[in-house]
Amino acid sequence: MKKAALYASAALAASAISTGVSHADDVAPLKQETTVVTSQYLYADQVNSLKAPTPIIDVPQSLSIVDAEQINLRGFNSVEDIINYTPGVNSSQGEGHRDAVVFRGVRSTADFYLDGVRDDVQYYRPLYNLEQVEILRGPNALLFGRGGTGGVLNRVTKKAKVGEEFTGYKAGIDSFGGYEGSIDSNFIINDQAAFRVNAYYEHLKNDRDFFDGDNFGINPTARINIGDSTVWDLSAEYLNHERFIDRGIPTGADGEPIERLKDIVFGDPELNTTTLDAYILRTSLQHTFSDNLKGNFTVSYGDYDKLYRNFYAANYTASDDDFGGAETVDLDGYVDTTQRTNFVVAGNLVSEFTTGSIGHTIIGGVEYIQSENNNDRYNPVFDTTGNDRETFFIAAPLNFSNGVGVNASNEATSMAFTNLNDKTEADVEVFSLYIQDQIEINQYIDVVLGARFDSFDFSADEVNKSLYNDTNGTTVETTPRSRKDEEFSPRAGIVVKPIENLSLYASYSESFLPRSGGQFANISDLSATLDPDYFEQAEIGVKWDFIEGISFTAAYFQNEQTRADRDDINSEQLEIRGLEVEGVELQIQGNITEQFFITAGYSYLEGETDQGREIPRELPENTFSVWGAYDINEKFGLGLGATYQDESFISDLDIGTDASGHPTLPAYTRVDAMAYYDISEQFRLQLNIENLTDETYFPNAHSTHQATVGAPLNARFTISGRF
Repeated sequence: MKKAALYASAALAASAISTGVSHADDVAPLKQETTVVTSQYLYADQVNSLKAPTPIIDVPQSLSIVDAEQINLRGFNSVEDIINYTPGVNSSQGEGHRDAVVFRGVRSTADFYLDGVRDDVQYYRPLYNLEQVEILRGPNALLFGRGGTGGVLNRVTKKAKVGEEFTGYKAGIDSFGGYEGSIDSNFIINDQAAFRVNAYYEHLKNDRDFFDGDNFGINPTARINIGDSTVWDLSAEYLNHERFIDRGIPTGADGEPIERLKDIVFGDPELNTTTLDAYILRTSLQHTFSDNLKGNFTVSYGDYDKLYRNFYAANYTASDDDFGGAETVDLDGYVDTTQRTNFVVAGNLVSEFTTGSIGHTIIGGVEYIQSENNNDRYNPVFDTTGNDRETFFIAAPLNFSNGVGVNASNEATSMAFTNLNDKTEADVEVFSLYIQDQIEINQYIDVVLGARFDSFDFSADEVNKSLYNDTNGTTVETTPRSRKDEEFSPRAGIVVKPIENLSLYASYSESFLPRSGGQFANISDLSATLDPDYFEQAEIGVKWDFIEGISFTAAYFQNEQTRADRDDINSEQLEIRGLEVEGVELQIQGNITEQFFITAGYSYLEGETDQGREIPRELPENTFSVWGAYDINEKFGLGLGATYQDESFISDLDIGTDASGHPTLPAYTRVDAMAYYDISEQFRLQLNIENLTDETYFPNAHSTHQATVGAPLNARFTISGRF
């Protein structure tokens, strides 16, 4: 951990910022500042997910924003694409069926938000209807509640625009044979109301055998101005997703993915699939009571039906003497279904006032969440082994499809998903109160103080597997489990601005994660009255808009997890350090000239787990990304970017042991490019090329023999416009 400390003096530390479009409300706003940067892009120094009108330069925390224009220009079509160009975060495989982000060394599948409302179901989130994506690093319990242990990712959706009428469109095809189309239409209802529809369809293909999929989404929204001070937004979204699950390839004796096997899919061509049906309803009411007081009230309901079913490589043998010295792989698998409903009611007030010469921006809020989650998982039973694993010769393709095949002993084998792994019905109720005051001591110093109280009430009925009747599916007995956590999460920070365009800050924040986990699955610990996991972070930083239109940000942070456990001898409760990560994040961004935009980011991360005994998984020491776009003239532009990721361990490594042979993802550099030509104001041709140098790389993994194979050189051609 000593290396990172050396960077503190050089960096002072803190926030990595990207760019975001402005959000011009149809309501009289509180004080806010926006900055118009040269070229065609409009950036706002507002952070939607922070809920308060605070300029980014005054936020004592690392954050990044990517707006819709940048998403389209750079050819991003997934959350992972955005993460690859964001310092301090990297992607995890997510078992091939969900977004999974590693925020400063903390893996999460639940710290996702949609318009500031929790969006914690496991699925691939589309980008078709987004205004911007906001990535905040560090514990964020004050504004987001439990979780947010390493950071959060918030998607801000497009809203209907009163007084405007337009239609935007995009259609594209890629070199793998995939294609997509989307539309964004806004309609005037009258002087005070508007209706907007965003919709998309995409057919998924890539270079891997058997991979395909179809995604569809539609999101109609409406906005109604009620007088001059109130805005009512309504939204309904439907998503239907289906895609092949690819869990990657095995690792060899050297610990690295076996590159010569990169064209083999280690799964079932028919059964490796995931589906999602989601219905999401949202409504929000914003009211300006006065020039200094604004309120927001939000209600959201989501109904999700998710299935994922797959086989994957659980073991690899390079020379298996039991099978004539040939290479073999053991396949394992499962089928998992989730039905979840989320109901959220939230409200907050934002007030600006002064007491004497001291200014205050106070945000206070309340939130209620009710979630119902039904989950079950079944493992396969092979008729040849009587358990959930079977051995096959490695070939392209494997001799296994639709649950039947020939094993390495040349015996016919088949399987059925009859072995119950778990079956749980869970209910969660959360009630929260929070308050924060950003205090302007004078023109040079701001102080941020805040706290949140959460009451997290969890109850579940878990099927007793030993008493479950596999024949008719009846439940003989369930085990009820419950736990209630009441937690207080503080936040404090100071911002020093010696000049208007420079801020130095220090901050401290806490968050917690209940023992039921982000997906309400880790319920076995609930029988023991153990506290949640606690996360603490200290951060110092600098944000400097040193030239008009160009910003530099830097951060140094320390993030520590504390976990309650039981003593093995006397069963007394004790606390251990579960994870500690420290690091540096740097970013520079802006328009060097009216034609030339650049953004570059770097992060250095170092961590330990289990009281310093292990180096954590999925923690690349160095990551770097750069993207530049140059407008050659008013119609033609080019872009070039690269992202680098250091080697990282697929599983935790014991400190002091030889790292050779330990499961490891090699370092890689990927180069991307872009060109566009505007035929008219309504018609743009664009070409995006990914992996321009055709690098063979492995960006992430889920476990030892499941390393993702990065896509080779590929291109996407799109036409887009607005009229």
